[in-house]
Amino acid sequence: MMFKTNVGATESEDSIAYLRPETAQGIFTNFKNVVDSFHPNLPFGIAQQGKAFRNEIAPRDFVFRSREFEQMEIEYFVNPENWQEAFDELLKATHEFLEELGLNPENIHELDVPAEDRAHYSKKTIDIEYDYPIGKEELMGIAYRTDFDLMNIQRVSGKSMEYTIKGTNKKFVPHVIEPSFGVERALMAVLSSAYREDEQNGGKRVYLALPEHLAPVKFAVSPLLKNKPELVEKAREIYAKLAKKNPGRVMWDDNGNIGKRYRRQDEIGTPHCVVIDFQTLEDNTVTHA
Repeated sequence: MMFKTNVGATESEDSIAYLRPETAQGIFTNFKNVVDSFHPNLPFGIAQQGKAFRNEIAPRDFVFRSREFEQMEIEYFVNPENWQEAFDELLKATHEFLEELGLNPENIHELDVPAEDRAHYSKKTIDIEYDYPIGKEELMGIAYRTDFDLMNIQRVSGKSMEYTIKGTNKKFVPHVIEPSFGVERALMAVLSSAYREDEQNGGKRVYLALPEHLAPVKFAVSPLLKNKPELVEKAREIYAKLAKKNPGRVMWDDNGNIGKRYRRQDEIGTPHCVVIDFQTLEDNTVTHA
């Protein structure tokens, strides 16, 4: 499934290139440089996010079979004697991370991938599946890659990939545990989990119940009436204070009536709407919705 292409204006055997199917190999080729520069203690991880490409025969199912996607991977280097313990810790941390994204644990499932279905480099793989609106699909995975990648680099380059335990003469090539996430799949899970519909005044309302720390806009500030200078001035003052403490996450909205403003903010998952009215001018209280 490697994505084959040609580099340059002229196509020939010398111009053939393959787009990377995963971000991991850039981490492995830099392993020795990281160890020699930072001298980290085991276990340690190197993370990377970037584009990956797969030459899918029949792209389909939206983000689940695409030829270009955004990938997040962690290569976690461990003592081979402790790989199972590290694997279990990362699996637990993954579930905690998914809950932080607002995903219901009841919709998250583990699949212990059988040997015949695992990637050739993996000795153990757990796929994390999620109940999307279209059904159960893979969200991410954790693979125990052993020393497969570092040993291949050692064979090809002739350079030792051994790690020396500090204060000892004990050397070995670390093993690797790899959590791998598709950004688009995670985003789809978050949006589908947060999507809500209800009825208000006989009409359907759509809104996003995003966790506050994920909401792109945390506060929307509005003057009750935009043609009242005293309300606008006070609203601008409050907006400036909130924007200073929450850079990039505060929106000014004075377009339309207050009901329409609330609805717009509901649609993008804004958790706090702050409205400055005439009572604000009297006692500094605001309407918070």
